[in-house]
Amino acid sequence: MTVYVYQTFQIKQEQFQEALENLNCIKNFRNENFSHEIEILSPISGNDHTYSFLIKYEGLAEMELQNKKMFEDEDYKKMISDFFIENIVQGSMTTQIYRTMATPKGKN
Repeated sequence: MTVYVYQTFQIKQEQFQEALENLNCIKNFRNENFSHEIEILSPISGNDHTYSFLIKYEGLAEMELQNKKMFEDEDYKKMISDFFIENIVQGSMTTQIYRTMATPKGKN
């Protein structure tokens, strides 16, 4: 079953432009180097500086494998650590994990 990871976080106002550039670098790096899809979601309503990652994995095992690979990659660790320290409001990140539901047999 497909697994979706939904992570929200607040960007520091004084680091806004740099944070948006870093978000795109992270997205591109992950999409090019790891086996999952990641999108950046921007707010339409609500808190203006709350952004999200929506990440799609082929299953829980694949999520674990890709996370292991990411945190063994020194370039990625530096990129994501710098992003969190410099651009994100401390304590603002939340992570939710969802999986798709199987359709019962004989139903559409």
